[in-house]
Amino acid sequence: MTHSVASATPAQGPPTSEPSPSTTQPGPSGAAAPIRVLLADDHTLVRRGVRLILDGEPDLTVVAEAGDGAEAVARAREGDVDLAVLDVAMPRMTGLQAARELSRRLPALPILILTMYDNEQYFFEALRAGAGGYVLKSVADRDLVEACHAVVRDEPFIYPGAERALVRSYLDRLHRGADVDGLPERPITEREEEILKLVAEGHTSKEIGALLFISAKTVERHRANLLQKLGMRDRLELTRYAIRAGLIDP
Repeated sequence: MTHSVASATPAQGPPTSEPSPSTTQPGPSGAAAPIRVLLADDHTLVRRGVRLILDGEPDLTVVAEAGDGAEAVARAREGDVDLAVLDVAMPRMTGLQAARELSRRLPALPILILTMYDNEQYFFEALRAGAGGYVLKSVADRDLVEACHAVVRDEPFIYPGAERALVRSYLDRLHRGADVDGLPERPITEREEEILKLVAEGHTSKEIGALLFISAKTVERHRANLLQKLGMRDRLELTRYAIRAGLIDP
């Protein structure tokens, strides 16, 4: 049986003039129009398989695809999707980074994380990023459709094994006397994580600055902070950390 928990509330930014995703509206025949899905995964074959599952449902239709998180954010901002389904490990911007950006820019857009990682860290990061659901690719044929319907109804969906992670984290924080109302602390800031990923992918400071709309000097400052925070010496060690953190594939 699939279980649900209350989701983390996405950070609410100032009002935006960007188009908001529409809820399903009655079509010409009076029936509800299909939920329009944005599907983001950097593997074409995976997208094709997931699309077959979603398009096989009468009330779901994939209207857009993206090969990385940055492309997914840009596509969602066009305003004609009702649900974003995001993979975790993607180039340029991960699914978790994309989820955070979408939560800021389009807080009404439901987000579902579809991943191969049965991992507590990613699960908690997904909640923190504002995702309403977390589904493993290994059981997508069983859980994906139900998860899509749940998050669109604003009913959070998680895979059953994640319950253990929630309870374990809660008890650990309780025993340590930590704040049990929040999620686990992040070791680095969101901006530092963005820069870490791009550094590990081999981008120069100038290239990273252009991608993130900041100066190369600012990139270097963030990079120095990363090395100090993580106790590392060079790009190689940062790259190894990025692989362990799931920001890039090994």
